[in-house]
Amino acid sequence: MTQRLVSVWQPYFLESPTPDAAVAAAKELEELGYSRIWFSAGFDQHVPPRFREILDGTERIGVAPGIVSIWHTSPAEVAAYAQDAQRAHPGRFLLGLGASHAVLVESNGTDYRKPYSKMVDYLDALDAAGLGPEQRVLAALGPRMLVLSHDRAAGAHPYFTPAEHTAEARTAVGPDRLLAVEVAVVLEADPAAARATARQYTTGYLSLPNYTNNLRRFGWTDEDLAGGGSDRLVDALIPWGTADRVAAGIERHFQAGADEVAIQVLNGGDASTFPAEAFRALAAVLI
Repeated sequence: MTQRLVSVWQPYFLESPTPDAAVAAAKELEELGYSRIWFSAGFDQHVPPRFREILDGTERIGVAPGIVSIWHTSPAEVAAYAQDAQRAHPGRFLLGLGASHAVLVESNGTDYRKPYSKMVDYLDALDAAGLGPEQRVLAALGPRMLVLSHDRAAGAHPYFTPAEHTAEARTAVGPDRLLAVEVAVVLEADPAAARATARQYTTGYLSLPNYTNNLRRFGWTDEDLAGGGSDRLVDALIPWGTADRVAAGIERHFQAGADEVAIQVLNGGDASTFPAEAFRALAAVLI
């Protein structure tokens, strides 16, 4: 699609102390020139109101769930939420859908079987409710889900992936679909401190088979995946350093075919604090 959008992926927008605090942060990102705000919809049975609160409180910036779990929400409710957001703010709400993870789904007593088939059925139900492919993207990692992102959605939203995956994803979704990639970063020049912060983030994701199996497809070994990740894996997944060095890591995803990079600034796992200074520094070199 030959776009080059710089966006934000930040858990703060769901975890912020108040809706007003989230809107204030969103307004600053809008003024800095960021294109879209992504954050998780959580794992409750309903889509949080926070997406609409941010849309209502801003003027231009887009908002997207990254992601709504297809195991925790009903297609009818999700379609109604997305349609209402689009009517109120045309072109600014993009629905992100994902198959989540077995450990999260089965903790609620649901049998996590055939996630691909579950996604197909969910998309069929959204179609029937009038929410078409152009209004949704899929959190795709493996080849089948990436192809589905081309066939049944506006594109893909990969998460926790190296630039090599971005190149594969671009081939799979084709040139005319949105490829919006999440990239976590650490603005810290000291290697030991930067990797320590990164591992606070990578350790949890490297316990989830969806992510580790995907990384193995690109040659990463059990040794790389242990202990929060080898230095080599951490460096491949998490650009760190000065704003210029982080920007160079983000550039690798654009060069690999991303239309949009959603930057997640890691700040020691404190989701209740917005890393405003980091986003200001990155805006100065990326936008």
